[in-house]
Amino acid sequence: MDAKELYQKLDEDFELDLCKDDWSRMDYNEYISDNFRKRYMGVLLDNSININTVYTTVFPSDLILDKILKSGKKDVLLFTHHPMVWDIRKAPQIFTDINPKFLPIFKERQISIYTIHVPLDKNGKYSTTTNLAKALEIAPEGEFFEYFGVKVGIYGKTEVSTPEELAEKLRSVVGHKIKLWKYGSDEIKDNKVALVAGGGNEIEIVQEIIDLGINTYITGITLLNEYSKPTHDFEENHKINLIGGTHYSTEKFACIALCDYFKKIKLPCKFIEDIPVLEDLE
Repeated sequence: MDAKELYQKLDEDFELDLCKDDWSRMDYNEYISDNFRKRYMGVLLDNSININTVYTTVFPSDLILDKILKSGKKDVLLFTHHPMVWDIRKAPQIFTDINPKFLPIFKERQISIYTIHVPLDKNGKYSTTTNLAKALEIAPEGEFFEYFGVKVGIYGKTEVSTPEELAEKLRSVVGHKIKLWKYGSDEIKDNKVALVAGGGNEIEIVQEIIDLGINTYITGITLLNEYSKPTHDFEENHKINLIGGTHYSTEKFACIALCDYFKKIKLPCKFIEDIPVLEDLE
């Protein structure tokens, strides 16, 4: 498929013109496209004339980029949710640039990167929180919390009755340990749950959850540190049960779902699994 036609289709289908974002912290070296410099979304590395294969992932980590190179393929599009790599263990620099050693090799091999953060967090068929809810078999009833002008939170019904059961369900779908901060009731009130995939443990979000009459909340990053302590205290004071599944693992279901999008337009697509940062949890 013609690369420029594909980029235009992605821009339109994910409504980039209706979204905004900010990745001004990035190192904008000679390989980063002008397209991305202007709006912080879309084509990050523009190295291809045609695209024959698509890979999706959450972060452009060394592990992911190395896997693509080892595939031996050219004319590849890597579709990422983030343009930078997340690792909370490297605080205060928790987001880092793509390893520059890969950039000239990607150019030579005609491997491009297209990345959308806010447009993929925006609630919709392929969004991060929508697909996390789907993986957990939570039936959406509404949306909440506005981020960069779009709604990114979802609330809905779960068939399980206790925070422990819900935590176990999350552990099962992400495939690794999770964290339950048991600040509230032994029961999920009215079987309603709120979700924001990724880094959603913020007082403003929790206040909206309280206003919705919900007492159980799932997000990605639940680490208790100096930055997040006020939010944890707020949740404990208001008896909100908090369940964390890591930044990566709560967002990966969107990138898995995107494979269906690309297959529908006749492009072979594969999700590439990364390693979750379990330090996101506690």
